[in-house]
Amino acid sequence: MEAAHRAFLSTDIDCSGAFLSSVCDAIYVHVPFCRHRCHYCDFFTIAGRDDARSAYVDTLLREAACTIPALPMVGPTLFVGGGTPTYLLPDDLDRLLQGVRATMAVPPVEWTVEANPETVDAVIAYVLCGAGVTRVSLGMQSAQPKLLQALERQHDPDSVPRAVSHLRSAGLSSVSLDLIFGIPGQTLAQVEADLDAALALGPVHLSVYGLVYEPGTPLRRRRDKGLVLQVDESVEADMYTCVQERLATAGFEHYEISNWALPGHRCRHNEVYWTNGNWWPLGPAAAGHVRGLRWRNVPRLGMWMETEGFAPVTDVEQVDLDGQLGEALMLGLRLLEGVPRTLVDAACATPLRGGVRHAAVERHIAGGLIVWRGDRLALTSAGLLLADVVIGDLL
Repeated sequence: MEAAHRAFLSTDIDCSGAFLSSVCDAIYVHVPFCRHRCHYCDFFTIAGRDDARSAYVDTLLREAACTIPALPMVGPTLFVGGGTPTYLLPDDLDRLLQGVRATMAVPPVEWTVEANPETVDAVIAYVLCGAGVTRVSLGMQSAQPKLLQALERQHDPDSVPRAVSHLRSAGLSSVSLDLIFGIPGQTLAQVEADLDAALALGPVHLSVYGLVYEPGTPLRRRRDKGLVLQVDESVEADMYTCVQERLATAGFEHYEISNWALPGHRCRHNEVYWTNGNWWPLGPAAAGHVRGLRWRNVPRLGMWMETEGFAPVTDVEQVDLDGQLGEALMLGLRLLEGVPRTLVDAACATPLRGGVRHAAVERHIAGGLIVWRGDRLALTSAGLLLADVVIGDLL
């Protein structure tokens, strides 16, 4: 990936500085291993290759040592996702965390590791804390066995409070929980019960997603064959409204379409994505973005592990300024605070697609889906329910 690396460090690419930062805002590390592949997941994950975990860490650390020290960073975030990072053996997880951190000239201002509840015991919790991780995101999904079974999740609901207890005993208090609504067979009362169970654990952040039947996943194939009944759109909208109201009552700030946080606990790493910042990827299938240049490390473990430094890449795309402005507008609208008028004006004034964006903005303002709040354009309550339509039109 030397071309992308040189592009980032050079001034050859016009990033026009108004909407894209000039430093590396974040590092993303992808750990693909899982004990079991959930039927709704479309991320690059690998089950049944436990023998490759240690060699994966060796390769990852070589990749990090080759790339990270040269990146200009000021207050970066670090996110280790997957897959299941905590499915690595404790010694390998410790090597990965300590090794990646050692390549960074400045410490991360936020360091998140994703975890499945059943993989977090006292040893893993202390490895995370000892390495300096500041935040753990637990894939709770539901507190009800039948709903977990519908998702082909294999963890016991009781493993979630156990994992949270282990993390807190180790000294990690910043815990985020993931929930899913719109699960086949789920009722509104069950959504409320899941929220109550999650809130009882005292998280500082919640990500609550409507179930998506991604193409190519087993769950999508089952739905298409009529083996799974998708929740009606009107019921799913009621579920989303329920989430908003329940979390507002609990004191959580709704700051992004699917994310809520107690004051001071937003996910800063994900905000880099939503503000179209620059991030560098490590690991197979990890995607990067640098000054309008987008790419993905090759999604093949064997090919990726054969390299000694820069990862082989695929899907390389240099987004022009018009495209960068459109992406910044689209991503920024995911935030409840919206996007500044200066960005909207710039995105709607480009010669190629500006007119289409301007017409879409006017149409959705008239339809009550977006609104000007002072100098920022934001989704309305109705717009949040149809965010994919609005954002798709603007992109």
